[in-house]
Amino acid sequence: MTAALAPGRRRAVLRQSLSVAVATGAYGISFGALSVAAGLTILQTQALSLLLFSGGSQFAFVGVLAAGPAGAPAAIATSTLLGVRNGLYGLQVSRLLGVRGARRVAAAHLTIDESTAVGVAQPEAPAGRIGFWATGIGVFVLWNLATLVGALAGDAMGDPRTYGLDAAAAAAFCALLWPRLRSADAFAIAAASAVVAVLLAPHAPAGVPVLVAATTALAAGLWRRAHRDPPPPHHWDGEGEPT
Repeated sequence: MTAALAPGRRRAVLRQSLSVAVATGAYGISFGALSVAAGLTILQTQALSLLLFSGGSQFAFVGVLAAGPAGAPAAIATSTLLGVRNGLYGLQVSRLLGVRGARRVAAAHLTIDESTAVGVAQPEAPAGRIGFWATGIGVFVLWNLATLVGALAGDAMGDPRTYGLDAAAAAAFCALLWPRLRSADAFAIAAASAVVAVLLAPHAPAGVPVLVAATTALAAGLWRRAHRDPPPPHHWDGEGEPT
């Protein structure tokens, strides 16, 4: 059996989860405002955040409404790629969580960038499970509350990007990633992926730069392993397999 997580360690994971949830959830204000501006009602906007709960796909959907049929192909392609990404996340977190039944359905709905990142970043399996659930639930609650605020405020708040909300989630991810760059190779791979994302961002639909950057990191990691087989970055206690 896996040893229980120490109280201090548990609090540290919860603090990390809360910081990521707050940074990400706040950006829901932007979606609420843009959704209403695109023609959806407040109820429809809220239903999207509750039932779809995928920021990139939600923005792609309202992008179709705002741009008309001409913007549909790019938005559909982006949503499909983002759905595939979440499916890959599911393969990763299913081994960590080991849930069945209703909890498996809930876990699938909460499998997003943030919950996956915090969960797999933990060196211990119990901490990973706490990180996943705390982050997923935190983002879900705050994202939906922020969506409602944005939808109600509408044009009164102006462009949400002027408040820096679009950068908050990215900043949280950088803070989560930074402690894991413990070698020159890891830092170089992260830097190369960041450059790819920055170069593509002005020219590709939302979500695509992230996917291409992730592919770049994966290819670099596979090349590195083919030339040097290092130990994995961490090993979850009691799970038997590194991630």
